[in-house]
Amino acid sequence: MILLADSGATKADWIAIDNNGNRLFSTQTKGLSPEAIDKDEMIKRLNERFDIYQNKDSVKKIFFYGAGCGSDKMKEIVRNALTEFFPHTEEIVVEEDTYGAVYATTSPGTQAIVCILGTGSNCSYFDGELLHQKVLSLGYFLMDDCSGNKLGADLIRAYNFRTLPSELSVKLSQEYNMDIDFIKINLYKKPNPNAYLATFAKFIIQNKDHEFIQQIINRQIQTFIDYYIKQYDNCTEVPINFNGSIGFYLKDELEKKLSENGLRLGVALRRPIDGLIDYICKHRLT
Repeated sequence: MILLADSGATKADWIAIDNNGNRLFSTQTKGLSPEAIDKDEMIKRLNERFDIYQNKDSVKKIFFYGAGCGSDKMKEIVRNALTEFFPHTEEIVVEEDTYGAVYATTSPGTQAIVCILGTGSNCSYFDGELLHQKVLSLGYFLMDDCSGNKLGADLIRAYNFRTLPSELSVKLSQEYNMDIDFIKINLYKKPNPNAYLATFAKFIIQNKDHEFIQQIINRQIQTFIDYYIKQYDNCTEVPINFNGSIGFYLKDELEKKLSENGLRLGVALRRPIDGLIDYICKHRLT
């Protein structure tokens, strides 16, 4: 059995396949980002999924693409957790989620700028063979522009500063606990504040036709274009591919802003995991 995983900070998608690429089962766990949790918590989260637990002795290969796996140190944390939980593995590949995004959207030999817009955000250039990243992420606190957590932060700030239109404020307070102490506990006392902030992205998407929400979305997209995509000199010459729920649900808004900047939208996938199956079968199992 072979396991493929695409993990963000909030959740991780898993698909089990056989040596011929046939799907055996798919499931989801909480995110396994080594920047947010330690090895023991990763193992706990794996144990919580019965379909993963009952098959752990059958897993021979794991291809794990995850947020927070940009350095050797972070990769080793994930690899140690997987090695301990899956005792009979013969091969464990751990790479940053950006690689999963590239493999899911961009064929080998094809050039593209590949972005992740989910709970967090990222942007890289794939030259057809190698991945190039000009800006290394400093995490959700200082970066992650246009991500779910940044959109959520903008929404909470607008609510707290009372610049959010009244009809949206009422609706937001009906759907979320907007008590300031509750918000601060989730931001400063509980783990994964970025994932908490990203829960507000659902409200942004559901109300994206409102003029005020459009301003938030367009401001974040333009920031992402200016500071991430335009780092690459050939950005106007190659397609811009997106992975993640924010990129998928804001596809129309992205396409419009990209066009205004002389850029071209390529693929926008919600779940890279589906595209990874084809890549793994063609390039990693032969």
